[in-house]
Amino acid sequence: MDLTEKLASLDWPAITAHLNEHGFATIGPLLSPSQCTELTTGYDHASQFRSRVVMAKHGFGRGEYQYYAYPLPELIQTLRTNLYPSLAQIANQWNLSLNQPAHFPSQHSEFLKLCHQAGQNRPTPLLLKYQQDDYNCLHQDLYGELVFPLQVAFLLSEPGRNFTGGEFVLTEQRPRMQSRASVVPLRQGEAVIFAVNHRPQRGARGTYRVTLRHGVSTIRSGHRFTLGVIFHDAQ
Repeated sequence: MDLTEKLASLDWPAITAHLNEHGFATIGPLLSPSQCTELTTGYDHASQFRSRVVMAKHGFGRGEYQYYAYPLPELIQTLRTNLYPSLAQIANQWNLSLNQPAHFPSQHSEFLKLCHQAGQNRPTPLLLKYQQDDYNCLHQDLYGELVFPLQVAFLLSEPGRNFTGGEFVLTEQRPRMQSRASVVPLRQGEAVIFAVNHRPQRGARGTYRVTLRHGVSTIRSGHRFTLGVIFHDAQ
């Protein structure tokens, strides 16, 4: 199957159930090794990107990443366009559970119009590059007032061959409770969908808000590349 067919065949009821229960869900592998290589080798093609961030300069960790410029590469545009509709259904249900008025349109192009009307015009998909001893501190990818509550990260390198260490980590903070951490193992080309900021959690007294942050543990050896697909644009 090509990428569009793979995306269309995803088991969204199972993905939704896992997101509702845990705040994340893995899908794939969706990207082939050749597609992963195409993206990673593109890191040195500066014309694809609008900016580069060296993480240590900002206290974000160690490593670096680059934000893609418009127009996005076709593969990334396909991911952003085709993943969004099902995620928007989940996001709208989460808003209802949390008594939030925001309603996300069914198509990503319509959501981007809202972002641009709010002054959020810069694309946010990014390519992250880590080497030995690099890591990414726990954080949230919030780029303006208009935030889509779910995002997707694709592992482009092969664990055990291209790198060791570098696990994807999520933490969630429930009210009046200590933080809980989850380590999400990924294969090359596989993705994890996860909450950007908050997710609903059912409790004995109704539904409440859980805060999530994500990061990457220390790379022990080799190089690790990740594609981040964020659906809201930045200011």
